[in-house]
Amino acid sequence: MRDFLSKISLTGLLLLVVTTAWGAGKVSFEASSPLTVSVGEAFRVEFSLNASPDDDTFKAPSFEGFDVLAGPVLSTGSSVQIVNGSMTRSVSVTYTFVLLPQAAGNVTIGAAEVAVDGTVYRTDPLPVEIVDEGTAAQQRQSPQSGQSGTQAERSDEARSQSEAQGRIGKQDILLRAVVSRTSVYKNEPLHVAFKLYTRVPVVDVSVGSMPSFNGFWSQDLSSNSTTARQGRETFNGKVYETHVVCEYLLYPQQAGTLTIDPMEMTALAQVVVQSRRNIDPFFGSGREVYNVPREVKSQRVTVQVKPLPAGAPASFSGAVGSFTMDAQLPEGRLAANSGATCTVKISGTGNLTFVQAPKLNLPGSFEQYNVKTTESINASSAGISGYRQFEYPFIARAEGTYDVAPIEFSYFDPARMQYVTLSSRPLTLEVTPDTRGGSDGSVVLQGRGMSKEEVKLLGQDIRFIKLGNAQLRGRSVPFLFSGAYWALLAAILVGFGALYAALRKRIRESQNVALVRGRRANKVAVQRFRAARGYMEEQNRHAFYEEMLRALWGYMGDKFNIPVANLTKESVREELHKRGVSAEDAQRFTAIITQCDEAQYSPAASARMSDVYSEGVDLISRIEAVIKR
Repeated sequence: MRDFLSKISLTGLLLLVVTTAWGAGKVSFEASSPLTVSVGEAFRVEFSLNASPDDDTFKAPSFEGFDVLAGPVLSTGSSVQIVNGSMTRSVSVTYTFVLLPQAAGNVTIGAAEVAVDGTVYRTDPLPVEIVDEGTAAQQRQSPQSGQSGTQAERSDEARSQSEAQGRIGKQDILLRAVVSRTSVYKNEPLHVAFKLYTRVPVVDVSVGSMPSFNGFWSQDLSSNSTTARQGRETFNGKVYETHVVCEYLLYPQQAGTLTIDPMEMTALAQVVVQSRRNIDPFFGSGREVYNVPREVKSQRVTVQVKPLPAGAPASFSGAVGSFTMDAQLPEGRLAANSGATCTVKISGTGNLTFVQAPKLNLPGSFEQYNVKTTESINASSAGISGYRQFEYPFIARAEGTYDVAPIEFSYFDPARMQYVTLSSRPLTLEVTPDTRGGSDGSVVLQGRGMSKEEVKLLGQDIRFIKLGNAQLRGRSVPFLFSGAYWALLAAILVGFGALYAALRKRIRESQNVALVRGRRANKVAVQRFRAARGYMEEQNRHAFYEEMLRALWGYMGDKFNIPVANLTKESVREELHKRGVSAEDAQRFTAIITQCDEAQYSPAASARMSDVYSEGVDLISRIEAVIKR
């Protein structure tokens, strides 16, 4: 009977955990489609939801400018994981449409709607560029009969690389500095985001130089951003995928014309070209993937900074924005020699970091201490918001009635283009006589303030001499210059020498870039394989194969110190051969890369993600084992 009750309790607890786990998670509803399609070319649009929708609540957009060939096709999936007693469940629901463009131009796919537990979610509008590529076929020349096989292969390789370079247009990769405004007041915040605009797949970026922001106080928002950093925009009549590389909040510190310097970086684009050297039995012609580096540079941005208007109040200390003030003043009566505190809290949005404590004017008989400041500041693209709180502790030394002037705080409001002064209520303090009556031996001079150094204790400055027989005891040998002292000193010197040698060795190793990259290659690859596994469990094919390519190419580049621009299949096979890796494993690497490319760029690819994942992990393990021998 006891076992039966235990089983029932365990089952109920398990159901409670499952219900709690299933109900958790943030709902996301996103749309995906190709960036550009050709006239007459059918393509797929997918609306992905990571939760179970309410029945009959999905509403598709009107698809103006397209002919709907098929859809909606509903596909669902779910998985449950139990790790260390913690259970999580993931659900994926995808609505797929097959569309056919009607004419060339830029067309926007509207927002789709779906409801989850009564809450309606909408996708963002998705711009798509329809291009008319024409019907002219590209003419391909065969190798000349007088060339040898090796010369022909080299000629094909050069022709393929030239074709890959030509696939990347001048406007296909752009870097732009996007500012929230170009005319501000001094100390008024403005937001600048450096965006990478791409029309081709980009596998890696490296920053060359960052802007200096001369004349601005800057705060980096890249690590604090909670909004989506990727999107799709139309610029100069073309549709781009956008990625926010970095963003800053700038506060101009001087009036006049200030310039935001350009940012420079190198983007590594990935291009797939047809090759006659590798003939695939299924697709007919071989395909090669080339990494093409492109150096991009943002434009120089000019900002007009207007000076603050004249006639600032005396209580103005440079605050710009929109603020409120809350002052908590002490009670109107307190005893002499007792302490009290005034608290002032400045809240709002603006340059809170530069807000100084308002001035508190107390009578001369009051002893005022240092102001204590506490703050809670949040930085976002809209500016800095939060509060700064100032506490003014003081002690009333002399009795009497005192009028304390109101606490004033002034700031400049850019929206209203005027100064605003906030004021607390006036305070009247009645200081009553000290209730202790001076019985504690302290001397208080009435009518004037006293510092702590002026308060002395009388009758206790000379201590009484102790009488009686002295009890003298012998003391041990002093530690200084003893045997233990010299032994401890020698141990410290030996330890310091060993630590110095270890640090020198570590510094030398850290300066060897190739050694550092090689050591961390396996660790970085494992992290990317974990990310690919997560995409595989989510059934996100495109992200899975893209992460697998990053893991394989990144491992080879870091392990063999191959620059990204020279990272090709031939260079990898050559390095593997030098390190003693078998030709079979080198061929397996080429096959896995080809499978990922085909699955990523060909909708008809049938490669199983689990097989590709297992083969990739096993191959890296085998190569790592051979290299470490």
